Amino acid sequence: MTVAPIDPTPDAGEDTPPLDDSIEPGKRLIRLPADKGLSLGDRIANQITRLTWRTPLHAFRLKGRFPLKLLGVPEDPVPGDTRAGTAIRAGHFLHRGLRLPLATLDFTALGVAPSFADHIYSFAWLRDLAATGTRADGAAIAEAIVRQWLAVHGETVSEPAWKADNTGWRILFWAAHAPLILSSSDLVYRSAVLNHLARAARHLDRVADKTRPGVEQMVAWIGVVAASLLMPGGEPRQVFGEAGLRKVIETSFYADGGNIARSPQAQLDAIMALSMLARIYDMRRIDLPPFLHEVLARAVPALLGIVHSDGGMGSWQGSGATPAETIAAIVAASGVRTRPLKQARDWGYQRLVANKVVLLADAAPPPIARVTEAGCASTLAFELSDGAERIVVNCGGAALTGATIPTELARGLRTTAAHSTLVVADSNSTAILPNGSLGKGVTEVELDRHETPQGSRLEMSHDGYARRHGLIHRRLLILSPNGRELRGEDMLLPAPRSRRKGDKHFALRFHLGRNISASLTADRLGALLRIAGGPLWQFRASEGTLAVEESLWVDGEGRPHPTEQLVVTGSAPAGGVSIGWIFKHIG
Repeated sequence: MTVAPIDPTPDAGEDTPPLDDSIEPGKRLIRLPADKGLSLGDRIANQITRLTWRTPLHAFRLKGRFPLKLLGVPEDPVPGDTRAGTAIRAGHFLHRGLRLPLATLDFTALGVAPSFADHIYSFAWLRDLAATGTRADGAAIAEAIVRQWLAVHGETVSEPAWKADNTGWRILFWAAHAPLILSSSDLVYRSAVLNHLARAARHLDRVADKTRPGVEQMVAWIGVVAASLLMPGGEPRQVFGEAGLRKVIETSFYADGGNIARSPQAQLDAIMALSMLARIYDMRRIDLPPFLHEVLARAVPALLGIVHSDGGMGSWQGSGATPAETIAAIVAASGVRTRPLKQARDWGYQRLVANKVVLLADAAPPPIARVTEAGCASTLAFELSDGAERIVVNCGGAALTGATIPTELARGLRTTAAHSTLVVADSNSTAILPNGSLGKGVTEVELDRHETPQGSRLEMSHDGYARRHGLIHRRLLILSPNGRELRGEDMLLPAPRSRRKGDKHFALRFHLGRNISASLTADRLGALLRIAGGPLWQFRASEGTLAVEESLWVDGEGRPHPTEQLVVTGSAPAGGVSIGWIFKHIG
């Protein structure tokens, strides 16, 4: 697959349109599939499976011939992070603000956050090291780390080192950066590296279909296929792996190309892994299977559908605001030239565009419990950007735990209050259970979208507060054709067959972009939004009491930044309430 350059402008006209870029007018009801997470039986079975990894039987199954060499070295289509690579050369791993000195590296007990451990065990850092100098400069460092890792985990199967997705990524990164780790003249060491690749492939043969559904399982199957193409005699595994990969892709993506976890970060990872696999087919001069072409052609426009005017990513379902450069690099790696998908009906994101103004909205229930660990109660939230500036955002970053996002903060970032939407009685629209999984709440979202000469009109409602509080939340958004005005109305309506009595407190939250400072008007119904060196916006609400409160926004590196939020508060009587509001560009 060849890499084609892309225009970083999100809505630039390009070669190949997405499968369906039209706006579906009229109402649509989106239901959350019935799911209660993994059953007790499933959890016990998974635990037993993992316990068997430590048995002599599983170790015996991983034995066999190993290759004397790889059949080739594929290109890594995504550039590395030179800052992280320079840190490795300086003597420490760097990940989301966390440091781990190489001098004290101990693979028997890393003692780092799970996401940091995954970064190390997947060997994604090889890409960063390769980006900072010549092979000769980096090979000694890479080889020393690989030797340490092999001594502890090369033949002993345990998590997280042998977790299925980490193993799949490790095969991809070891192959793409083989010159860094296989330059040694030490034949015993080289044999140990190649032996581990063979054992890792046999491990994935047995565990790929038992992995968490979604992108993690897809990466495991990609590892199976990659191994079949990298080592001699892989034809039977290739047939087996491509069949498994085809099946998991069918269940991991919606028809519109979005992943079932509804996570932008998972979408990026999926496109990157598929693009790395495509380079292995290229290296072998084997045509990429049509089903892999097809999923990339759907996944890329879906990803671009949730980027802002500046090309950076919106903050949804635990993801941070990944910068435009990273997204552009991964899209370029895919070789897909397309334009953003405006309406991902199944994935659940709506995109409204007027000049340089982009509005993104969450118009679907949260993901099912079994496919995510960082699902957010964000239904009906929206983000708004004007050129390079984010006007309204979500806090984001719940999945980016690190030095500055501890576990408790990450949990708070998943709540409805961390998103730009309406909160009833200080409760989440979908419950976040003590064990971290998503519970009861939103099961249905009604969607109605129209494009008219007067602008783009998006009307949405959800039932997340119906059972507990007897209210339906309905939100209307109208973006003017020139993008200078966003009108909204948030309504709390009595739910059918509800017998609720008494008032319910509500808070309508609009988290503001990092560079915005807000000043209240005298009547406490409006605010002036100043952006240093940027456009001037104004906010006004029709009801309630407006206040400016502290907030935070997490960037793509997992670093929180202090920001402000507009909060409109009031009470909804049994008959419901309607709050109109407007964001207006005034200079």
